[in-house]
This record gives sequence, C-alpha cells and structure tokens, in this order.
Amino acid sequence: MNTLKGKIAVITGSTRGLGLAIAKAFAEEGASVVITSRSNEAVNRVVDDMRSAGHQAAGMAVDVSDIHQVRTLADFVVKTFGRIDIWVNNAGITGAYGPTIGIDPEVFSGVVNTNILGTYHGSIFALNQFKKQGGGKLINMLGMGYKKPAPWQNAYGSSKAWIRNFTKALAKENKAFKNIGIHALNPGMVLTDLLVRNEVVAGSEDRLKVFPTIVRMWAKPGDVPARKAVWLASPATDGKTGLEANVFSFGVMLKGAVLEGWRLVTGGVPPKSDVDMTVVPGWEPDKK
Repeated sequence: MNTLKGKIAVITGSTRGLGLAIAKAFAEEGASVVITSRSNEAVNRVVDDMRSAGHQAAGMAVDVSDIHQVRTLADFVVKTFGRIDIWVNNAGITGAYGPTIGIDPEVFSGVVNTNILGTYHGSIFALNQFKKQGGGKLINMLGMGYKKPAPWQNAYGSSKAWIRNFTKALAKENKAFKNIGIHALNPGMVLTDLLVRNEVVAGSEDRLKVFPTIVRMWAKPGDVPARKAVWLASPATDGKTGLEANVFSFGVMLKGAVLEGWRLVTGGVPPKSDVDMTVVPGWEPDKK
C-alpha cells in the first residue's frame, strides 16, 4: 500500500473496464486519480464512488481524439492538483470484427482517431508537463496486433503496432531526461466489454466460433494488468524508460490451455459464456 502516495495520475477511458481497474489500483496505492471518458454522467458517478471509498479523485468528460479537449484536461489537472505525475493513455475502441474492406470507413476512422490520435494527444501534453516539473511517467497501452498482423481486426491491431513504435520512439527521443519514464503495457486479454461485446461483419461469424473458448482460457479480470500498471508507475521503475511490460505471457497461455484440456478430459461442463456478438452488415462502397 501507498506505493503511489502523493502522486497525481490521469487515466483516460477510466469509467469502466481496464481503465477503471487501473484507476482503482492507483487510488488504493495512495494516488489522486483523474477519471475521464466521453460521458460526463459516467465520470461523475465514478468520481463520487472513488471519493465515497476515501480516495482523492477528480474527473472530466473528454474525447481523446480532440486535441483541444485533451489540452483542456491537462490544464484542468495542473490547476486542480498542481502537477501530473502519471499519465495512462488507456482509452481505446476495437471496431467491428471482419474483413478490412467490409468495415465502414467511419468506424475504421473512429478506431484510428481514438487509439492513435488519442495516444498521441495524451502523450504530448503529458510530456510537456513532465519537462516543466522535472519528471513523470507515461504509460501507453498495447494489445492484440502490436507485434504481428491481426487479420479481421486490422484497424485495432494496426493501431496497437503504431502505439508500440510510437512509444519506443518517444522513449529514445527523451532518454536524456532521467526522471521521465515512457513505457508500454500489454494487458493481455481482459474481461471487459471491449473484449466480450463484439460487432461482427455479416459473413465473418464462423471465424469467431472458438472465441468464447479463447476468452475462457486466457481472459483475466482487470485487476491483474492493473497491478502491472502500478508497478510501471511506481518507484520500481525510477530512472528507467522504454520498458515493455507484458501480462499475456507464454506461461499464462499454457496454464489456460492446460485447464481447458483438463476440463475436456474430465467431462466438465464449461461455464456459460459472457461473449455477446452482434452481426452488422458489411460496408459496400457503392451504397449511398
């Protein structure tokens, strides 16, 4: 406890899912947390919950794809708390599952704007503040596709590959600033709506037949990667930069596969799947 005592932490996309888990983990370690999402109602609810639990919290409704809103967020945090010690670019969306040419270009652009531009916007304002005050830690979130292509999730997977390269480049550019840490975190498969509530382009449903089994084997609750985020933000990484923390390791994969295999061998009944798939029509360029 109190690993982050006195620190001021901004977590984008933190009213639910992994972002909320990270915000709670930071608060439990003594940090004052700034909650954000696009919904003002959701932000107010989480801030109230945090304060009721005895934590220091503030919040603001922000669309991270809008650079002006992110600038306003950074200014708000400095005005409220005097500084920013930790900034986690967690806000992200996946888009529909399906072939790239079947994805509505507006949906594809939305993924790019939130995942890529949102990470870029948060990073530049965080780093500028870190340099003014003499230090801070930036954590950018990776995901499926960050190391190899992600067919049928090309927008999301490619955005994560971009974030990885962007983060590594930032770390090298700012290596001379010994008190600034710029890190990447791959949380693995996390049991959130982002994972289990999916839109699937018509005709691609069969490709996801095994997805509930994959979720059962490898998805973890948000508090697991949240603990790794605490470690990245903590004094344990002082003086370091460019770290790439990975929760989804070979050991995790092997353990999940072994447990699923044991269930099959022993005739165990699989738990009810929480995966929900909504079929959407594919985009056709000739349709108005």
